Amino acid sequence: AFFACIGGGDPMRLAGPIERPEQLPERMVEAFCYFPIAPMMHAAAQWTTFSWLLAGGTTILLPGGLDPEAVWDLVDQHGVNVLTVVGDAVARPLVAAWEAHPDRWQAATLFAIANGGAPMSPSLKARLGELFKGRTITDGFGSSESGVQGTQRLQAGENPTGMARFAPGPRTGVFDDDLRPIEPGSGAIGKVANAGHLPQGYLNDPEKTAATFVEVDGQRYCFTGDLATVEADGTIQLLGRGSQCINTGGEKVFPEEVESQIVDHPAVADVLVVGVPDERWGSAVTAIVAVAPGATAPTLDELRDHLRSSLAGYKLPKHLVVVDEVVRSPAGKADYRWAKATAESSVGAST
Repeated sequence: AFFACIGGGDPMRLAGPIERPEQLPERMVEAFCYFPIAPMMHAAAQWTTFSWLLAGGTTILLPGGLDPEAVWDLVDQHGVNVLTVVGDAVARPLVAAWEAHPDRWQAATLFAIANGGAPMSPSLKARLGELFKGRTITDGFGSSESGVQGTQRLQAGENPTGMARFAPGPRTGVFDDDLRPIEPGSGAIGKVANAGHLPQGYLNDPEKTAATFVEVDGQRYCFTGDLATVEADGTIQLLGRGSQCINTGGEKVFPEEVESQIVDHPAVADVLVVGVPDERWGSAVTAIVAVAPGATAPTLDELRDHLRSSLAGYKLPKHLVVVDEVVRSPAGKADYRWAKATAESSVGAST
């Protein structure tokens, strides 16, 4: 068996170099090297790792926990082409290490840094774009059940602000409560769903399966719980998981939007935002903050002042809880159950 590749060359004729099958993996291994900075229990790491391996590429695995300097050492040592991260919790230490040792690494072979599995703040995307000019910086969202639902590519010189806007996948839709498509530019909030190659369901959980995998106009969709608006140009502005949305005084606050602005404060290393019971507001926006090394914890008033120019007043935290470390999963995902329990035990119900 042989493989014919239609290549470039003379535009007046097809150039089809013939390769033996056993040669193809060797060439692809030499050409591409992928490095996922996430545990292999994380779906995003699994998908991309298997994709690269099945294509004949090389995959680098990080031994032990996250060591930012070791990551950059491996990038240079193995000539990594694509590096994937999981939100600010993974990317910020990598950026900090690079900025602390600007002449130590070259990353000459690196052409893309991709984020997925957890949100990345706009300011961090901008820092990556500045540090790695000419490289591709991408962000994506989806779930283990749905696959990738949307992607965002940082353009050269772009300084992203606010909530991320994603180009939807070819089988991604945003639907209202009656399962009708959200009108682009309407400002209406809808549920993000994906069709295509989907799981059969959840093992031994028919109720969750029925709630997640829903038929719309004869097409089976996976509804992940993410909420979004659809812009006039068709892009999706992701708001966050509906289950984490905070209803405060009748207004909806999505934690990820507030977190993306709080983490820009120079004294903040990591943050999660939750709601705690409040007699007046129903639920009060509360920030759980880990302080950056060597910094002094901000006061609630200082934090609110920092946020006033970027967030509406009702989105500002009414409580601040300072912790030694914000708890996340090994893959870098937010542990909102821990955050809510921590906030409620520290703040209690307001009167």
